[in-house]
This record gives sequence, C-alpha cells and structure tokens, in this order.
Amino acid sequence: MPINKQTDFGKINITKNALVSLVADATLSCYGVVGICEKDGKGEVASKKDYKKVIRISEEKTGYEFSFNIILALGVKVTEILRSVQKEVKYVVERSFDVRVSKVNIYVQDLKRVE
Repeated sequence: MPINKQTDFGKINITKNALVSLVADATLSCYGVVGICEKDGKGEVASKKDYKKVIRISEEKTGYEFSFNIILALGVKVTEILRSVQKEVKYVVERSFDVRVSKVNIYVQDLKRVE
C-alpha cells in the first residue's frame, strides 16, 4: 500500500516500509515508551524487522489510520504518554510525507519496570 503522489517534477512513491519506519521512530522517541510489540504477544518488544507486521496502516476517506500495540514504562501517566505518541506520530507523518493522518490507534499491551 504505497503512497503515490504526482508533483511538477515527477512521481513520488512512498513505500509502506518508509511509513512504518517513521511511525516506529516517532513512537519510540516519546518518553515512557519501552517498545512496540505484537498484538496478543507475550509483552515482548518487537525487533525492527518485525515493525512492518505489527504496525497496521489503512487508508480511509479522511486520511491514513495507524494502529499498533506498545509497551510502556511502569509508573508513567498512561493517558499523557498515549496522547503524546498520537500527537508525535500525526505530526511527523503529516510533516514528512505531506499526507493526512485521520487516526492513530494505540493499544497498551504491557507495562514494564525500567531501570
């Protein structure tokens, strides 16, 4: 599901891998996020090569929708961290690829103690 754009200078093709990498980097840069994980996983952080499987992207009428599961650090205010991740993902994707993001669905799979 690549994003295809036509400009005055030619075509631009943005692959799913590029979108997934950007979403993962934006998510992991947020305070309190331990990692991205599989849905119904055992609370283990997914490796970078598995991000394409665990970050789901769909194209809606109003924009792109991203859904993924994360692991948070124990002792953080969950709602604030999730709001921060949503804002960061939306901002980075819209600014980098000039596409509209309609939803960022985040599911907390586990909480882990970070030392």
